[in-house]
Amino acid sequence: MFDFKNTDKASVKAKIDALRKDGVSIPLEDGIIISDGVKIGKGTVVLPGTVIVGETEIGENCTVGPNSYIENCKLGDNTLFKASYADSSEIGSSVRIGPFCNIRPDSVISDDVKIGDFVEVKNSKIGRKTSVAHLTYVGDSDVGERCNFGCGVVTVNYDGKNKHRTVIGDNVFIGCNVNLVAPVKVNDNAYIAAGSTITDEIPEYALAIARSRQTNKENWNKK
Repeated sequence: MFDFKNTDKASVKAKIDALRKDGVSIPLEDGIIISDGVKIGKGTVVLPGTVIVGETEIGENCTVGPNSYIENCKLGDNTLFKASYADSSEIGSSVRIGPFCNIRPDSVISDDVKIGDFVEVKNSKIGRKTSVAHLTYVGDSDVGERCNFGCGVVTVNYDGKNKHRTVIGDNVFIGCNVNLVAPVKVNDNAYIAAGSTITDEIPEYALAIARSRQTNKENWNKK
């Protein structure tokens, strides 16, 4: 965590003024903290309530905030980072993150990726054009390109003693409320049915279904 003890209003103001001269847009300074080591490209907009600290580098024509925290990260060009948190990670160009995402250390988010609301990524690599739209946890995983995560997907990486990795190939479709119990591998072009708990490797082009069939007990509630 960044040490804010030596951060004062005058130094923050000087940093903001210097960035504005370099072509960074900061419409309002309310709640903004930017530390001295931060680099931001021209055309980028920093919105109120945003904290950018450490050895962070942000590319050109990005929008950061409102109400975001970025520490020791690298962001490419044309990326939107909205109301989210990122620490010690690399985020590519034309990425859409937020709102309310948590990008934890040692994550690599490739170009053209979408990380939507209430998604947490930890120690994982996400390939180009993959979409993780909402309410999902991706931890200790290697995810390929052009994958789609449905709502409520969890990579189950911890067995109570050790962490394990999940490997997902390219063009994989993962239905809603799927559990991927690591260590597990999903090969290219596979589909996973909603509500499945996956414990075994899925072959290329396969459809994996891991759930019980529905049973209706007639008039059960009356009894």
